[in-house]
Amino acid sequence: MIDYHLVPDFLTDDIASEPIRSGFGRGLVNAGKADDNVVALSADLTESTKMDDFAKSFPDRFIEIGIGEQNLVTVGAGMAAMGKIPFVSSYAAFSPGRNWEQIRTTICLNDRPVKIIGSHAGISVGADGATHQMLEDIALMRVLPNMVVIAPGDSLEAERATLAMAVDKRPNYMRLAREATPIITTTETPFEIGKAYVYWYGQDVSIISTGTMTYQALAAAAMLVREGISAEVVHVPTIKPLDNDTILQSVTKTGAVVTVEEGQINGGLGGAVAEFLSENYPLPLRRIGMNDRFGESGKPEELLPHFGLDADHISQAVHALLERKR
Repeated sequence: MIDYHLVPDFLTDDIASEPIRSGFGRGLVNAGKADDNVVALSADLTESTKMDDFAKSFPDRFIEIGIGEQNLVTVGAGMAAMGKIPFVSSYAAFSPGRNWEQIRTTICLNDRPVKIIGSHAGISVGADGATHQMLEDIALMRVLPNMVVIAPGDSLEAERATLAMAVDKRPNYMRLAREATPIITTTETPFEIGKAYVYWYGQDVSIISTGTMTYQALAAAAMLVREGISAEVVHVPTIKPLDNDTILQSVTKTGAVVTVEEGQINGGLGGAVAEFLSENYPLPLRRIGMNDRFGESGKPEELLPHFGLDADHISQAVHALLERKR
């Protein structure tokens, strides 16, 4: 059974798609309209990270830092100390990939509400290859005290998440994909920082996913129904803080878990879920993601199946896990 908050017939071939980062761009403009303290800083990637509309709408509240990611976040931390709400953006490979220490020391240690936007995350960056396919960012940011970690599932959720981040008093990190991805939510679909959502109800196994992988998880659930398996899909847009209650409610019903993410399974969503369940409700678990590997150059539609991140491979993992469960 599908949750009514999703787009009807979202598994058809003509589903609308849009880059998740475009939703962030719209949300940032709306956040700027709502609060004059919202400012935006870019590291020479204004158009790529979709900060360009904000820069046009509020030129006096936009700062082009240039290619200096360490400076990007330290300036943001200083502006936050003066009462501003800074959104700082770059490619995730560079931020937090290049400036993690500055994020740790100037933002997290001082608990400044800087909003860090890591665009072009995951292997779906495509042809840019391993150097730009940031896969370790969830693990890097999840380990930082005070940091909130968000991975929206589509552009509409990214828009809502941006507005929520603007009023959140903590440091936030949000990872964004580059390519157009299916729009599965609507303007009525709820989003709250720290909440997970059941998008497909089932009884046999819980598929816990985040970011772009939730669409693949839903497609796998539809495949599994035809094979006599009832999967429950739990979408986790906030990886930290993890919604332990929703996850526990699902897994106590199904008794088995598959986690799915477009990043390293070590320290990512799979790691977070495994840590929680091992201490509170041990059960058969399988993690799907990048398993201690770098990415490769290619088209997103080639890379996802190559690395086992598509609906077919998720379905196969569920079958294998249920054999263990039995």
